[in-house]
Amino acid sequence: MNTVLLKDTDEDIKKAAEIIKNGGLVGMPTETVYGLGANALNPKAVLDIFKAKGRPADNPLIVHISDVSQIEKFSLAEEIPEYAKILAEKFWPGPLTMIVKKGKAVPDEVSAGLDTVALRFPSHPVAQKLISFAGLPVAAPSANLSGSPSPTTPQHVMRDLKGKIPAIIDGGICNVGLESTVITLTENPPRLLRPGGITLEQLRDALGEVALDDAVLHKLKEGRRAASPGMKYKHYAPKANVTILKGGNRDFYDFVNANSHSNRAVICYDEDAPFIKGNKFLLGSKSDSAQQAHRLFDVLRQIDLNPEITAVYARCPDINGVGLAVYNRLIRAAGFEVKDLAEI
Repeated sequence: MNTVLLKDTDEDIKKAAEIIKNGGLVGMPTETVYGLGANALNPKAVLDIFKAKGRPADNPLIVHISDVSQIEKFSLAEEIPEYAKILAEKFWPGPLTMIVKKGKAVPDEVSAGLDTVALRFPSHPVAQKLISFAGLPVAAPSANLSGSPSPTTPQHVMRDLKGKIPAIIDGGICNVGLESTVITLTENPPRLLRPGGITLEQLRDALGEVALDDAVLHKLKEGRRAASPGMKYKHYAPKANVTILKGGNRDFYDFVNANSHSNRAVICYDEDAPFIKGNKFLLGSKSDSAQQAHRLFDVLRQIDLNPEITAVYARCPDINGVGLAVYNRLIRAAGFEVKDLAEI
């Protein structure tokens, strides 16, 4: 299959919309990461997403809309809870996914057999136009090979899925850089399943009590089904082994410099760079978690471009605000390998 890179013009977006209407797959930009879009109401098209990505079929997908009215129009939800209305008013369109009881039109292939559906109204203008031109909801996980770092540029998508999908829309670099925040509204209090650009603090400001799912910071418990994308054990991982290092500046610098080698790399803050030997990849300023989120997946993919790098030490981020999302992705990329330097 020849994979075509389309422009973000109305003419090319309409070509992509026709592909989706005809049951095909399209790499699409959103404000979070690039998604791999298909007709959410077409079970065969949805299964082709899993096939192209090599994604386990027990990992549910997010259904994207371009207008809130489409939830009722396409019978996507059994009902729209009051909490959902509050969050939609405050954060949609934007990087927030809400899980509700699914409507009769949602195929089991989208929800991985669960009785719920994940809904999102993206703010990226290209994503909105694609969904509008297609005239139907679009199911879209990240447009990468399953388990690898999510794509934040069209080049990332092409590297992973060239020859596997018919088209990718070039919408530039994603603004947020990490997948959407996911909250389930099917229980009381609502529960944060995956942190993202909309923070836990913002959700609590809007709704009051919001629980933090144990799987945000820890491994998904044995036998528990993933209620949201991104809850699996290892995810977002480069080919090199990643270890997160906890500790102060001096302990961090001493450890990584003592273990410096041509096959090792360090993920750190801009402020750390003058004190670290060898391969280093900068996430941004220590005080700017949004910048760290924006850069993380690109850094992990840059590391993959150097096959000599087999081990990576990553500085443990602060877990407040958007930092919680950065930590959530890093700890999965590391397969939960964390070293506390204070204990050495």
